[in-house]
Amino acid sequence: MATVMSRLPAKFPVGTKFVIESHGSGQRRVFSRHIEMPDGTFVKLPSWPAKRSQISSRRSRKVRQ
Repeated sequence: MATVMSRLPAKFPVGTKFVIESHGSGQRRVFSRHIEMPDGTFVKLPSWPAKRSQISSRRSRKVRQ
């Protein structure tokens, strides 16, 4: 059963698989990405990651002292 989540957890259980399926030769095209948990749960991921918001981009640029 596929589950849709808005955010991924910070940690995954041991045995979790990240699966990328592609087709084509030379320049490969990703057509499916998902995470498979050890209990058999599937979490579908978008083919392309969502763009980061401006707020989160600004936070990542700040230098920590």
